[in-house]
Amino acid sequence: MSLVSLLKAGAIALIRAYQLCVSPFLGPRCRFQPTCSQYAREAIETHGLPRGFGMSLRRLLRCHPLGPSGWDPVPPVKIDRP
Repeated sequence: MSLVSLLKAGAIALIRAYQLCVSPFLGPRCRFQPTCSQYAREAIETHGLPRGFGMSLRRLLRCHPLGPSGWDPVPPVKIDRP
């Protein structure tokens, strides 16, 4: 297993631990669907750790009472076609 794969798996494990151990005690607070933690997990799985982390960070910065809400899925991977 490469270092990149190991870091990706570690990040996903941390997100999953948050979802199982912390999130249930905080209650539903996310303004988006899927939730920010689910979005982070999907973004990292789909786009890899560096890009997925950046996407997750931007999403977290938008998740506040004065920000938008609603359906905001992880965008698919763009394939460049010649």
